[in-house]
Amino acid sequence: MSDHCDERATMIAAGDLQEFAPRGREQSRRHPSALSLQLRRLQPAPELCSSDGAAGLVGSLREVSIHDRHRESWQLRKGISDVGDEVDYDEELYVASNVVIWSKGSRSQASAVYKAFTVDSPVLQALWCDFTVPQEKLDKADGSEEIVEKCICILQNSCINVHSMEGKDYIAALPFQVANVWPTKYGLLFERSSSSHEVPPSPPREPLPTMFSMLHPLDEITPLVWKSGGVFGSSRVQYVADHTLRIVFLSAEPSIVMTYDTVQSLHTVWALRRVKPEEQSLVLKFPEQAGTPQHMATSSSLTAHLRSLSKGDSPGGSPFQNYSSIHSQSRSSSSPTLQSRSPTISNMAALSRSHSPALGVHSFSGVQRFNFSSSAQSPRRPSVPHSPNSVSNDSFLVPETEPIVPELCIDHLWTETVEKNSQASKVFISTDLCGQKFLCFLVESQLRLRCVKFQESNDKSQLIFGSVTNIPAKDAAPVEGIDTLLVLEGSGNLVLYSGVVRVGKVFIPGLPAPSLTMSNPMPRPSTPLDSVSTPAKPLNKHLGPLEESVLLSPVPELRDSSKLHDSPYVEDCTFQQLGTFIQALRDPVHNRVTLELSNNTMVRISIPEIATSELVKRCLQGVKAILPKETAVQMLVKWYNAYNAPGGPSYHSEWNLFVTCLMNMMGYNTERLCWTRNLDFEGSLSPVIAPKKARPSETGSDEDWEYLLSSDYHRNFESHPIAKALRLDPLEVSTPKDDFSQSLSLDNSTLLFSHIPAIFFVLHLIYEELKLNSLMGEGLRSLVVLLVQLARDLKLEAYMDYYYRDYPALVKTSRQTCIIDQVQTGFMLHPSFFSAEPPSIFQWLSSCLKGEGVQPYPYLPGICERSKLVVLSVALYILGDESAVLNEASHYLYKITSGRDALTPSWQCLECSFKPSTSVSSLAEKLVLWMTSVGFTLRDLESLPFGVALPIRDAIYQCREQPASDWPEAVCLLIGRQDLSKQAWEGSLQKGKSSVGTVLSSDIPSAAESEEDEDGMNDMNEEVMSLIWSEDLRVQEVRRLLQSARPVRVNVVQMPEASDHEYIEEKENRLLQLCQRTMALPVGRGMFTLFSYHPVPTEQLPIPKLNLTGRAPPRNTTVDLNSGNIDVPPNMACWASFHNGVAAGLKIAPASQIDSAWIVYNKPKMAELANEYAGFLMALGLNGHLTKLATLNIHDYLTKGHEMTSIGLLLGVSAAKLGTMDMAITRLLSIHIPALLPPTSTELDVPHNVQVAAVVGIGLVYQGTAHRHTAEVLLAEIGRPPGPEMEYCTDRESYSLASGLALGMVCLGHGSNLIGMSDLNVPEQLYQYMVGGHRRFQAGMHREKHKSPSYQIKEGDTINVDVTCPGATLALAMIYLKTNNRSIADWLKAPDTMYLLDFVKPEFLLLRTLARCLILWDDILPNSKWVNSNVPQIIRENIISLHATELPSSEDLSLETLAQAHVYIIAGACLSLGFRFAGSENLAAFQCLYKYATDFLKCLSAPTASVTGHYNLETCLSVLLLALAMVMAGSGNLKVLQLCRFMHKKTGGEMNYGFHLAHHMALGLLFLGGGRYSLSTSNSSIAALLCALYPHFPVHSTDNRYHLQALRHLYVLAAEPRLLTPVDVDSNTPCYALIEVTYKGTQWYGEATEELMAPTLLPELHLLKQIRVKGPRYWELLIDLSKGTTHLQSILSKGGILYVKLRAGQLSYKEDPMGWRSLLAQTVTHRSSEARAFKPEAISAFTSDPALFSFADYFCKPTVNMGQKQEILDLFSSILYECVTQENPEMLPTYIAIDQAVRRLERREMSETFELWQMKLVLEFFSSRSHQERMSRNPTRGLFMNSEFLPVMKCTIDNTLDQWLQAGGDVSLHSYLSGQAPEESQLSMLACFLIYHSVPTPGQLAAGGLEGESGIGIQGNPASSVTGQLFLAEPVTNSNPHPFFFSF
Repeated sequence: MSDHCDERATMIAAGDLQEFAPRGREQSRRHPSALSLQLRRLQPAPELCSSDGAAGLVGSLREVSIHDRHRESWQLRKGISDVGDEVDYDEELYVASNVVIWSKGSRSQASAVYKAFTVDSPVLQALWCDFTVPQEKLDKADGSEEIVEKCICILQNSCINVHSMEGKDYIAALPFQVANVWPTKYGLLFERSSSSHEVPPSPPREPLPTMFSMLHPLDEITPLVWKSGGVFGSSRVQYVADHTLRIVFLSAEPSIVMTYDTVQSLHTVWALRRVKPEEQSLVLKFPEQAGTPQHMATSSSLTAHLRSLSKGDSPGGSPFQNYSSIHSQSRSSSSPTLQSRSPTISNMAALSRSHSPALGVHSFSGVQRFNFSSSAQSPRRPSVPHSPNSVSNDSFLVPETEPIVPELCIDHLWTETVEKNSQASKVFISTDLCGQKFLCFLVESQLRLRCVKFQESNDKSQLIFGSVTNIPAKDAAPVEGIDTLLVLEGSGNLVLYSGVVRVGKVFIPGLPAPSLTMSNPMPRPSTPLDSVSTPAKPLNKHLGPLEESVLLSPVPELRDSSKLHDSPYVEDCTFQQLGTFIQALRDPVHNRVTLELSNNTMVRISIPEIATSELVKRCLQGVKAILPKETAVQMLVKWYNAYNAPGGPSYHSEWNLFVTCLMNMMGYNTERLCWTRNLDFEGSLSPVIAPKKARPSETGSDEDWEYLLSSDYHRNFESHPIAKALRLDPLEVSTPKDDFSQSLSLDNSTLLFSHIPAIFFVLHLIYEELKLNSLMGEGLRSLVVLLVQLARDLKLEAYMDYYYRDYPALVKTSRQTCIIDQVQTGFMLHPSFFSAEPPSIFQWLSSCLKGEGVQPYPYLPGICERSKLVVLSVALYILGDESAVLNEASHYLYKITSGRDALTPSWQCLECSFKPSTSVSSLAEKLVLWMTSVGFTLRDLESLPFGVALPIRDAIYQCREQPASDWPEAVCLLIGRQDLSKQAWEGSLQKGKSSVGTVLSSDIPSAAESEEDEDGMNDMNEEVMSLIWSEDLRVQEVRRLLQSARPVRVNVVQMPEASDHEYIEEKENRLLQLCQRTMALPVGRGMFTLFSYHPVPTEQLPIPKLNLTGRAPPRNTTVDLNSGNIDVPPNMACWASFHNGVAAGLKIAPASQIDSAWIVYNKPKMAELANEYAGFLMALGLNGHLTKLATLNIHDYLTKGHEMTSIGLLLGVSAAKLGTMDMAITRLLSIHIPALLPPTSTELDVPHNVQVAAVVGIGLVYQGTAHRHTAEVLLAEIGRPPGPEMEYCTDRESYSLASGLALGMVCLGHGSNLIGMSDLNVPEQLYQYMVGGHRRFQAGMHREKHKSPSYQIKEGDTINVDVTCPGATLALAMIYLKTNNRSIADWLKAPDTMYLLDFVKPEFLLLRTLARCLILWDDILPNSKWVNSNVPQIIRENIISLHATELPSSEDLSLETLAQAHVYIIAGACLSLGFRFAGSENLAAFQCLYKYATDFLKCLSAPTASVTGHYNLETCLSVLLLALAMVMAGSGNLKVLQLCRFMHKKTGGEMNYGFHLAHHMALGLLFLGGGRYSLSTSNSSIAALLCALYPHFPVHSTDNRYHLQALRHLYVLAAEPRLLTPVDVDSNTPCYALIEVTYKGTQWYGEATEELMAPTLLPELHLLKQIRVKGPRYWELLIDLSKGTTHLQSILSKGGILYVKLRAGQLSYKEDPMGWRSLLAQTVTHRSSEARAFKPEAISAFTSDPALFSFADYFCKPTVNMGQKQEILDLFSSILYECVTQENPEMLPTYIAIDQAVRRLERREMSETFELWQMKLVLEFFSSRSHQERMSRNPTRGLFMNSEFLPVMKCTIDNTLDQWLQAGGDVSLHSYLSGQAPEESQLSMLACFLIYHSVPTPGQLAAGGLEGESGIGIQGNPASSVTGQLFLAEPVTNSNPHPFFFSF
C-alpha cells in the first residue's frame, strides 16, 4: 500500500481530454463523390464478409464501423505555416477508399479542409513529402541553393500522384507493385512488394532490387544500393536485393532507415545518403557483384530486367506490373553519368510522365520479357510457358538499355545483438530532457519498448549507437513538445518517461485509472479492429495476398485472442467496472496524443508543459545547462512531478512551487524556513489532494499557529489601524533557540547539495540577464529573494552587498540564515567559473564607458543571449573593437559549461582604449548590420532598459542620417527608415504591377471619356505624368495628335463652279491625303505608350481600331474611301494595321505575367485582323514575352504562310533572343534565307519581305558575336546578284540594306580586331560595295546559283552601287562604331571635287557623313562649327547659306548637285549628333539642332527651295526632327513638340506617308513611354536606332523597297527606363523631391554635380558617380553607383519608384513650393517661448506615427483645473517637440523614464536602484571618450544634443543626494562603511548614493587599504566638480571624526 501511495504521489495530471474522430471522416461523408464511391465499392469486394449494402440492411452500426475502419486511415503532423512561423495546430491526412482529405485544425480553432483529392483507384497510402529541386541549373550566382517543393504523395496500385503546394501535379507510373512508400530527406523510397510465392529464381540470375528511390516526381525510379562493411568480406557496393529485409521506420532528420530481417529476426539501422560518384561507377561497372557471386550474369542484365519487367501485363497481376518503357526511351539519349533531373535532359520525358501510365505499355505485348520464375506465376495470370524466346528477348535488349544510375545509398550503422525478436510494430525517435536522443522500437510480442541511445560523432560525420534499454510497454508514443515519451504499460497504466528515466504515471481526469483491487481473471475482449489503421499499417485487407507477418497486415497476429491467453501478463490485466481501458496510443503531435479505448472510441489528451512561466523556464534551462546530464534529468523529473501533480498550481504560484522544489533538492527544509513556508501555493491545490498532503497528523499542531503568525494575513492585521488603537502587542514567533540552529542545517545527501555554488552562480547570471529586459521586473524581485538566501548561506558578503544595493527594500526583510558546516562545505563543488566578485552587467558597461579595464563577462550560451548581445555591441561601438563581433569566441565573454574541465578563463584585464582609427559612421553601420544579422529587432530594443539601449540608439541615429541604399530590409526597419525598408522589400519581391498607388484617372472632361476608351492611350500613369509636366496640358495635346481611332475632319469648301460629284471626289481625295497621316500615327503611339500597361490574363488585349473614315463639317457627314469614286491603292492599310498591332502590343510592360496560352488566346477570329495580330506578335518579341510562346505554336503560325505574321514572328523571336546565338531560333531563321540553306536543298518560295526580316533576325540573334560563318554569308548577301528567273529582282535595295545592317550587328563595334576573319577582307569588300567596281568572283557554296545572269536586269560585271551602297556604308559604321579609326573614316569622307560629287547620290552622302561621324564618336561636338566642318571645301565656297533669296549662276558647277549635297551632308552630321547625345537632354546639342531645324523650315518656304528640291528638304527636315527628338527623348520638350505639331498640320503637297511617319516617330520619341523611358547610347542601342530611324522614308504605305517598315519598331531595343519617381512612403503617392546627381569626370569635363527636381529622367547610369536625395525636406538617401549600377537599375526597371520620407515639420513641394509654410519656419519666428508656441494639435505636420498623436492628445493638452499638473504638461510638450523636431520620436519613452526616475529620487521613493543605474549609464555615455570624439566630428546631430534636459537632470540628482547626505545620510554612510548595519529608514537612499557614486564595498575597502584613495571620491562624472567632492567629505569629517574613516 505504501507503494501505492508513492505511486499516487508522483502522478502527473494530463490536460483535458477530448473526444477524437479524424476530421476527414465527416468530410469524406460529405464529399460530393462519396455516393458514387459507395456504389463503386460494392462490386469488387468479395473478400469482405459483408458489403456496405448488407450492413445497411442489418442496420448494425457496429458492423458499418468495422468496415469503414477497414478502409480508412489517417495520420497527423504539427502544422507547418508557409512563412515559417510557429503555428499551433495539427494537420491531418485522411484516406478513405479513393479520397484523400487534408485538413487543419486544433482544440482552439475549428478544423478546415485544406485540400481534398479524389483518384481513380483505391488509395493505398497518402503521405507528405518534401522534394528538393537543386537550383544550380537556373542561376549560377546563388550557388547551389535548393528550392524545396512541399508535396502530398498519393500511392495507387499502378502509379503515384504528387501534388505540390504551389499547385503543380505530377503522375509517376510505377514499374512494379509497391508494398510501401516512405518519405525521406531526399525524396521517396519505395519497397517493391515481393509476393509470398516467390521462389528463388531457377535460371542462375541475380535477384531483383527490392528498394527504389525517386528524388523528384519527374525523375526516374532508381534502385537503392548499399555499401557492405567488412563483416561480409571486402567492402563493395551493391543493389539492395534481399527480399527478407523490410523497412520498419525511416526518419529524415537524422537521415536513417531501420529494417527488419525476417530470416534472422534482427533490426538494423542504416544511414541513408546520396550516392557518391565513384560508387555509382562501381555499381554500373560490376553489377554482377550485386548478386551472389556464384550467379555470374551478363553485365547489363540487371538493367535489362528492370527495363522490361512484365511489359504488357495487365495491371494488378504480376509483382512488378507494367513498368513503363517511357524511362528507357527518354533516357537513351543522355549519358549515364548525368544527374537525371529530367527537365534539363529531355522535355519529352516530362511531357510523357504527366500522361497516364498506360503509355508505357510496350509493343511486345504478349511475351513476358523477364520470366521471373517459370514455376510460380502470380495466381491471377495465365501461365506463360518458359519458352526460349523470352530469353532471346533479353539478349536482344542489351544494346538498347543503359544502366539506371542509383541515387541513394545506405550504410550500415547498428544491428541489435542476437536475440530473436518479432518485427517492431512502431518505431520513433525520442529526445530526453537533456537533449540525448533515443531510437525506440516497440516489440509487441514481448511487450517491451527497446530504446537505443545514439549521438553524433565529434566530426558530425556519423551516428554512434549505444546500448539497448528495455521498458515494459504495450504501446508507446513520443511527446516531442516536452522531450518525453508516453508508455502504455501492460496493466493499462500510462507512464511518462524521459529517455529511459521514468517520470511518473499520467492521471487522466475523466478516465478512471485501472485500480489494482478488482482483480478479474477475464481476458480482455479482443476484436479484430484493434489498431487497424495506425499510420504504420495503412493497407487494407483486400489489397492482395500479403504475408501474415508483414508489418502491413491489418490485424497483427499478436493481438489475436488465442495468443493473448498464453502471454504471461494476462494475470495482471485488471479492468474498470465500465470496461473502458486504453488499448493503444496513436498520432502524437507536439504534446498531444490520441488514446484508443477498448470501446472503440478515441480521446485526445495533451501532456502538460514542463513550465509555463518565462522565469521558471529560464532557471530550469540554466540549471540544466550546468549540471551533469544524469543529475539534470533527475532534477527535471522531480520538478515535473511536483509541478504537474493532479490539481497542480495556478500560473502565479508556479515560481513559489519551483523555489520550494529547488531548495528541497538542495537540502533545505522549506517547512522551517519562514519565507519559503509562506510561499502561497497551497491554496490552489485541489481539495482532493490537499488532505493527502497533510496526512501526518489529523489534529492541529503548534506549527499551525506559527504558520498563522508568520503569514501575510497576520502581518496585514498587525499593521491595521485598529490593532494600533487597541495597543495590541505585536506577537513574536517564539522559536526555541537551540532548535533553530539544529533544524536549519542543510541535508547534504540531497540531489543538488554539492552543486549549490554552481546553481547559485547560474541563477545570478540569469538575474543579470533579466535586468536587460524591462518586462521582467516582477521576475527579478522574485529571483532576488532566493539569491539572497543562498548568498547568505554560502557566506558571500560581496553578493549580499550587491543585492542590497539593487533592492534595498527587499533585502532587509529576510534575515534567517541556514548553517552550513565547514565539513559540509567541503562536499560542495566550487566550479572554476565561480567568481568572488558578483558579475554585474551594468557595472561592466559602466567601466567600458569610463574607459577602465574590464574582465570578460561570463555568459551561459543559449540562456544569457541578451547579455552577450549587449556586451558585444558595446565592445564594438564604444571600444571601437571591430573584431568583437567577427567570430564566436570573443575575448569579452567567456562561456560557462557543465563539464568538470570548465574553460578556465584567462583573467587578464582588457585595456579599454577607444580606437579612433576607423570612421565612426562605419562603426555605427557595423553595429547595426551585426545586430540585424543576429536577429535583433525594434521590439527587442524597446524592452532594453533605457541606459543600456542608449549606445545602440545612438548608433541607429547615426545610421539613420546617412544610410546606404542597398541595405537589407531588416536593417532599414531597425534604423527606422520606412522609405528604405519598403524599397528593400519591393526589391525582394518578384514584381508584377508597379506599386505606385492607384493610377488616378486623367483630368479630361468626362464628355470625352466615352470615345476615349479605345484610343489605346488610356492606361498611362497620369499621376506621374502630371508631376513631370505639371504646368500645361501637353500630354493631352500629344494624345490628340496621336489618336487614330476616331474619324478625321475633312474640311473642303465647295467652290461655286464645282458640281456635287466633283465636290465628293474632292473630299475623298482630301481624305486620302489625310489618311496618309492617320496610317503613320500608330508607330508614334507605340512609342508614347511604351510598356505602360499590365494586361489582365483573362481578357484579350484591347487593340484600338484604325479609323480611315472622315467627317465633313458643317453637317458632319461621313466620308469614306470605299465608295468607289476615286482610285484607292490596294492593300493600302495593310502595314498601317500591322503598326497598330505593334503599338498595342508594346503597351504591355516586360514585367507582366503572361504566358503562351494568353498569347494564343489573343489570336483574332477575323481574317482581316491578321495583320494586327502579326504586329502584336512582333511587339511581344520586343518586350521579351515571345520566349514564352511554345515552339509548337511558332511552328503553327509560320506554316500558315501569312506574310505579315511571318515577318512579325521572325523579328519578334529574334529580338527576344538578342545576342544569344540561340540554335533553335537560328534554324528557324535559316529556313527563310536561301543563302543559309545547303545548296542542294529544295527551293522554298519565301516572300521577299520575309527574307529581309529573317536576315535582320540573324543579325539580332548573333549581335556582337562576330560569328564567322554568319558574317561571311551576310557579306556576300549585300551584293547578291539578281537571278535568272526573276528571283531577287524586286526591292533588291531593302534586302541588301538588311544584309548590311545584319552584318554590322554581328560584328558590332569589333573594328579591326575581328578574330579569324582577316581572310574575308570585310572592310575592303564593304568599301567596294560602297564605291563600286568590278564584281569579285563569288566564293562559297552558292556560286552555282549565280552563274547564269538575270534575263531582265543587265548589270554586267560591275557592282550596282545604288543597291549595295547603303548597306555597306552602315555596315562599316557599325563594325567600326566608336573606334575612332581614322583610316576607315577617311574612306567615308564626302568627295571634294565636282567630278566625284556627281558620282554619288546625294542621299548616300547623308549615310556616309553619318557613318563617318559614328566611327569618330569622340570627335562629335555639339556646335554648328563642328557640323559645318563636315561639309567639303568646294561646297562651302560655292554654296550660299540655306536661306538666301536668289541664286548665283555658274557655268562649270552644277548648283543643284552642290545644294543637294550640302543639305544631305548637314542632315547626316546632325543625325550623328542626335545619336551621340541620344537621351542626354544636352542643351548645346539641342540648341545646335534646333537652329538647323528652323533653318530648314525657312529654306522650305524660300524661293531657292526648288533648286534643292522639296523632297530633299523635307527628308532633311524629318531627319533633323528625329535627331532633336533623340536628344530630348522622353523629356517632352515644348519647342520640339511645337515643331512636331506644326509638321502634323502639313498634309498637302510633298507630304507623303513616310514624312508623316518620321514626324510622328519624333513626337513619340519625345514622350517615350509617357516620359518614363529614354534612349541609351550603348552599341546595341545605336544599332537598333540605325535600323529604326534609317533616313530614307517610304513614299506610300505599302512601300518596302528601300527599307522594311517593320524595322521601324526596333527602337524599343534602345529604350531604357530612366525615370526616377520619388514616392512618399507614408501616403504612397508620387511627389517632388530634390535630388543631386554627381557625374564622373571624363575627358570633356571634370566631376560635376547638378541638382534636379525629381521625378526626372536620369542621365545614363554609366556616366554617374552617385545620386543623393537632398534634404532639408526629405530624409537624405545616397545611392552610390561606384560600387555598381545594378541596385539602381532594378529600381528603375520596377517603375523607378524611390521611396522617400518627409522629415518632421516639413510639407511636400506640391503643398509648399517655396518652403515658407513649414512648421519649423514658423517656430523660428516665435523664438521667444519655444515650448509654449508648440501646439500639440500641430503635431500631425511633424509625424505620421499614431502613437505620438495619442501621446499629444492625452498628455499634452491642458484641461480645466489643472493646478500643479501644468508644469508636467509643459514638460511633456517640450519633450514631444524636441523628439519630433530632432527626428527621434523613439526617444520619447527614454525622456519620460528619466524624468520619472529623477522625480522618484527626489521624493525618496526608490525601493530599487534599477533606474538610477540607467541614469548613471546615460550620463557616462555622454561623457565617454568615444562619444566626445564623435561629437567633435559632427557637432550638430546627436541624441539629446540641443536640450538642457540632461544637465538639469544630472544637477537634480546631485542635489538630492547631497541634501540627503547633509540631512543625516552621512551617519548611515559611515556605519555602512565601517561594516555596521545602518538604520532601516535610510537604506534606500544609501543604496542610491552607493550606486551613483560607485562607492566600493567595505570588503573591498578593507582589502584595498590605501589603493582605494579615490574610493569615495565621486567617480561618476568628470563634470561633477571639486565642490561635489568637498560636499561629500565635509559633513562626514566634521560630524564624526572617526579614526576608521581616515584610515583609507
